[in-house]
Amino acid sequence: MSDLDEPEAPPPPPHAGFVAVVGRPNVGKSTLVNRLVGQKVAIVSDKPQTTRNRILAVVNAPGGQIVLFDTPGIHKPMHSMNKRMVDTAMKSIGQVEVILWMADVTEAPGPGERVIRDAVKSSGKPVVLGLNKIDLVPKPKILPAIDVYRHLMDFAAIVPLSAMAGENVDALTKQLLALLPEGAPLYPEDFLTDQPERFFVAEMIREKILHHTREEIPYSTGVIIESFKEEDALVRIQAKVLVERQSQKGILIGRGGQMLKTVGTEARHEIEAFLGTKVFVGLFVTVREKWREDPAILEEMGLGDKGRAG
Repeated sequence: MSDLDEPEAPPPPPHAGFVAVVGRPNVGKSTLVNRLVGQKVAIVSDKPQTTRNRILAVVNAPGGQIVLFDTPGIHKPMHSMNKRMVDTAMKSIGQVEVILWMADVTEAPGPGERVIRDAVKSSGKPVVLGLNKIDLVPKPKILPAIDVYRHLMDFAAIVPLSAMAGENVDALTKQLLALLPEGAPLYPEDFLTDQPERFFVAEMIREKILHHTREEIPYSTGVIIESFKEEDALVRIQAKVLVERQSQKGILIGRGGQMLKTVGTEARHEIEAFLGTKVFVGLFVTVREKWREDPAILEEMGLGDKGRAG
C-alpha cells in the first residue's frame, strides 16, 4: 500500500468553552472582543471605564467555539456603580475555563496589575496574557515588556498583539482554543451575544456621549431606554439620559440643543444600521443626584448580580 492510499487522519476534535477577558480600564478589552467576534458587540472610546456591563460574545473559529465574557475594567471603585462593575469582572474569573488577561504594553505594571495578578492566580485557571497595543511601541521594546510580566506569574501563554490593527489576533485565538476543553459548540453558529437589542441601543447612545463630552460628563452619564416600539417600517425609541447635576444637563444639551441633537443624529445612524430599519430616537436629559448610588437604577441598567449564561 503506497502512502497515497493511506486514509486521511480524522480532523482533531473541536474545543469549546468560556474565556473571561479581564484587565485594567482602557487596555483594549472591548476592541479585542469586537475584533474576535468580527462585528461590534461592545462600545469603545478613549475614556477609561467605558464598559460597565459584562457582555457575552461568541467566537466561531476553525477548531471550535470561544465564548467570551467582555468585563468592566478592574479599578478602585468610587461609587456603587463602579463597585458593581468591578464585582462583575471578579465574578467572571470564577465562571470560565480560561482567563485572558489584557495588558497595555505602553505602560509598566502597577498596583492595578498586582490586584489582577492575585485574583487570576488564586483562581487556579490557565491564564493567557494578551500584551496589547504593540503597534504603538518600537519592536525592540516588546521583549523587555514580556519579561517584566513573565516575572509576575506563570502564564499558559503570552501573546503580544494589536487589537486595533489585528496583529497576532489569530495566534491568540489558537492559544485560547487549545486551552479550552474538547467539546461541541455551546451556542448555535448564528448566536452572537446574550444582550437584548435595547441594551445595544442604550450603549450606542452612550458611546456618542462619550465621544463628544469631556471631564466628568462621561462618568456621570447613564442611558435608560424608556420605550422601544416597533411600528410599520420604523422603530420609535425614547431614551432618558441621566446626569447628576444641573450644570451637566446644560453641557449635554448644548447651546440651542446642538450637543444633544448631534448625539441623537449620530446614534440614530448607527442604530439604523444595527437594526436594519428606519429609527426615530427621542432623547431627554434628566438630573438625578447620586444616581450611581441608586440600586434600582443600576438594576435597570443591567448592573445587577448576573450569573453565568449557558
